[in-house]
Amino acid sequence: MISTAIRVARVGSAAELAAAALMILGFPALMLAALVPSVPAFAALAAVTYLADHYLHRKGSYLINRLSKIRAGVSIRFLIRQLLLVMLLARLSHADDLIFYGAIGCFIAFYGLQAPHGALVTLIRNRRKMPVATRNIDLKSRIRIPDAPPRRLLHRSTEKMLHLDLFAMAGILVSAELDSSAAAGFTGIGLTLGLGLLYVLVLVPNIRAGKVPPKADAVLAAVDDWLAGYQPETVLYFSGSRDSVYQVNMWLETMEQLRTRPLIILRERAILNNLAPTTVPVICVPGGVHLMNLDLSAVRVALYAANVGKNIHLLRVPTMKHVFIGHGDSDKLASVNPYSKVYDEVWTAGRAGRDRYAIADVGVRDDDIVEVGRPQLAPIQRWLGVPEDRMPTVLYAPTWEGWDGNPGNTSVVLAGENIVNQLIAADPPVRVLYKPHPFTGTVSKEAAAAHKRITALVEKAAAERAADPRFTADKGAEAAAKSDLARIEARIAELTGKGGAKGDEAEATRDGITDVARHTEIARLRAEWNTAHWRAFPSYEHRVITGAQPRLYDCFNVSDAMVSDISSVVSDFIASGKPYAVTDSGELGHEEFKRQNTAVRAAVILSNDAGELGGLLDAVRHPAADPMLDARKELKRYLLGPDEPKSIDQFNGAVAGLALKAEARNVGQESRLAAAGLDLAQAAPLTNAVPGQRGASAGETDAVTAG
Repeated sequence: MISTAIRVARVGSAAELAAAALMILGFPALMLAALVPSVPAFAALAAVTYLADHYLHRKGSYLINRLSKIRAGVSIRFLIRQLLLVMLLARLSHADDLIFYGAIGCFIAFYGLQAPHGALVTLIRNRRKMPVATRNIDLKSRIRIPDAPPRRLLHRSTEKMLHLDLFAMAGILVSAELDSSAAAGFTGIGLTLGLGLLYVLVLVPNIRAGKVPPKADAVLAAVDDWLAGYQPETVLYFSGSRDSVYQVNMWLETMEQLRTRPLIILRERAILNNLAPTTVPVICVPGGVHLMNLDLSAVRVALYAANVGKNIHLLRVPTMKHVFIGHGDSDKLASVNPYSKVYDEVWTAGRAGRDRYAIADVGVRDDDIVEVGRPQLAPIQRWLGVPEDRMPTVLYAPTWEGWDGNPGNTSVVLAGENIVNQLIAADPPVRVLYKPHPFTGTVSKEAAAAHKRITALVEKAAAERAADPRFTADKGAEAAAKSDLARIEARIAELTGKGGAKGDEAEATRDGITDVARHTEIARLRAEWNTAHWRAFPSYEHRVITGAQPRLYDCFNVSDAMVSDISSVVSDFIASGKPYAVTDSGELGHEEFKRQNTAVRAAVILSNDAGELGGLLDAVRHPAADPMLDARKELKRYLLGPDEPKSIDQFNGAVAGLALKAEARNVGQESRLAAAGLDLAQAAPLTNAVPGQRGASAGETDAVTAG
């Protein structure tokens, strides 16, 4: 019941649910205490509502946002509490006393201060927004960007201002309880109004010209000046919602390995704020007008990780070649989107991507498709068989249930327990790693319940194995590994703490230059952490793995086989060359299942009773007799391309080749214009669609965009 309530209320924990219940129920109880009347009860209930409200704000609860949508926002909640205090005074026969009128006057004046306070906070934030926010770009030497106001002034400012009424509330309640002196009440009123006025006055200096960044023209000119010096050649362009940031994050390491000068262009501040650390220069340009006024004349190749409407703002530039690289390789319809026709080329991992477009017949020419592999899969190690000093490890990595209720989405509900039970009971024994999708159970209560049962199965089996004398561990080695983990985690925390989050967007733009040495050291430490993590417990111990660390690819590398569902997890695992099984939870039948899903052509296909698991375990124990070995090699090449040359080398080669095509086009265009006797400056609109005048009006630029 509690889990259902948590899901319905969209809260993150039982504690959050309890706080929400206390806050919502506290107000009717507060009204009752005012009507009784009872000062101690009112004071206690007011404290409960204050604390519950504060806790929910600190947790960033979804419920807080929902209350605002139904006219029960934070300001209304504070006002109701204050009105109930006035009612309490009336019920206590203080309606003719000075403290009664003092309370009314205080709360009216206090709310009068909310308007200038809110206006100043909004003005400061808006004036400190940058037309172009950057990372790893030196703007400090080009323009002056002042420090951000102290974080304590603007962070959760509305809540802080409203909580100043605590002094008046406390003082008035003391006066009401003592019933002999109004001194405490007026002292509290004075503190509330005085501190409220002081808060407003402290904000005022932050709107001065010296406290805000330069205007848009100056910032854009500084960025152009940097672009002119840097001369970026390859751009990764991305637009999307905050939840889609993983689609650009997966390409950061590839961009760092390009042999040309890379640049990342983002269109949403939410993406920039959640971008993973990188050494590549990043420009976030929310406005289309500002983007089209940037000097990107040196760029020859633009890479697009998603098909979105804002792509048109860069696609319209003919001096660069445009490539769709996507954010994964699968049999999903998104992999053959007809929108892909707008790009000069579409890059796929292997032959499978090319064939998908041919079968879909959506207008993408075969000549425009280039196979470049998947550079992101480089960390996945190739299988060399089970080491002699440990038992085989089988990873169970099911996907989640999805939104549509299709039973074929995940094996967790119908097959998960059967899979885990058979793996636990395997003879000779194997180790089981259970790493569910982080969304498992968020939509389906059946999936949530099944996940809990599977987790309990794995944990129980781990406890039984730990007590079994047949399994022995090197306690000294485990203790040393745990000591290494603590040391590595402390160092990572120290490094990531330096130069952390800045005061605001402007300050982050000014100071957001990645320390390459620190970035490299953190990457090295994370690799060390991963090695130490797996040494910190016995190699036979069953494990449930949740959270961001260890990563999925790290689990691939310590496993000898995997059981999963139809998802990109399977396609990625194929890079290892290891045996794998996929569950036909929708009961399509083996042949139809293979026909619909390319990635299962070399898999052991499981029914929901998991009776076919023996075939997977045999392939792990006797690799030489594995009947699917050749099929996996062939499928790997078909889906992901050849092992040699390396994918990053193929990718770099494709970038270089396309850059030459872009340059040839531009030179040819100039030659044709010169032969026609046209002045290149006059013919600029024919050669480059980016407006050249930064002073053009928004309407004029919009007209160019529409054209």
